[in-house]
Amino acid sequence: MRELKVTIYEHAKELPTIMEGNYFHSSELMELCERTPRQKPIMAVVTQADGMVVAHMLAIIYYRRSWFPPYLYMNVRVMGEGVYHIKDEEHNEQQLFGLMAEAITERMQNKALYIEFSHLSQKMFGYKELKRMGFFHVKWMNIHNSLHSRTPEERITERQLRRIEAAQERGAVTKLVETEDEFREFSKLLRRHNWLKPRRYLPVDDFFRGMMDSQRCRLFITKFHERIIGCCACVHSDGDLYLWYSASRRKSFAMLHPNATTIWNAMKHAHAEGMQHFRFVDVGLPFRRNPYRDFILSFGGKEVTGFRWFRISIRWVNALASWWWRE
Repeated sequence: MRELKVTIYEHAKELPTIMEGNYFHSSELMELCERTPRQKPIMAVVTQADGMVVAHMLAIIYYRRSWFPPYLYMNVRVMGEGVYHIKDEEHNEQQLFGLMAEAITERMQNKALYIEFSHLSQKMFGYKELKRMGFFHVKWMNIHNSLHSRTPEERITERQLRRIEAAQERGAVTKLVETEDEFREFSKLLRRHNWLKPRRYLPVDDFFRGMMDSQRCRLFITKFHERIIGCCACVHSDGDLYLWYSASRRKSFAMLHPNATTIWNAMKHAHAEGMQHFRFVDVGLPFRRNPYRDFILSFGGKEVTGFRWFRISIRWVNALASWWWRE
């Protein structure tokens, strides 16, 4: 492999020309995160001696707080393995990934509580490199619905479809967020639904507004008699639509199945727009009994077990977690 250089950029305006397409590693998302409170992006860029960009990877630093015990901390998350501009035998993707991951880890290892790599395209991608850097892996569920080979109606279970049709007959209607009042109601429901989930990070409203302005984000709400009972935020990248956040008043309006109705209409919207897949960002750990996983699978998706990789800055905690999650 030719001599390569890895540079960490903290501002989108300083970036060299990079390949666009993957939104989760784009200069567009980097610029938006720069303007978002409690977020800071860094981009690792690999270049050859002549300055040609070979690969790049976006990591987002989240500033978090915990009420018990009370303290402030940072964590770093990378979604996917980055973007590779040159694909040949000389530029091995695994080695390039290792260079970028190592640069990000060295920059943040004494600053962030933990670093996380998620949504790698293949289960074993980066295994050797991440192990070498002291990361440990946790099995995680990934589910996606293919929209290019069969319609959503051909995949969903009959029972789930009957529930949704019954809810729509009673008056439940799903639509895109269009007005400021609808956006405020969307935000209110999303935050109320997630405030007891300590690991779930919710960006400020301006973050969603920024994605909507760039036509990257679709916000859906489900109404019943002018009351919002369900919502979800979806992001499209590389021809796929990702369900990033969702919320519903499933206990108050149980007979209307607001979560199922909202996700179903978002999936149909993705199919109508020609998206290739509908992907669920966070399904959770592969427990034998996982109600949320079973709920998602009722739409007819494909279940795949992958890895999420973590590295905790406290050495003894990282060693203990590595032992606990060993295979």
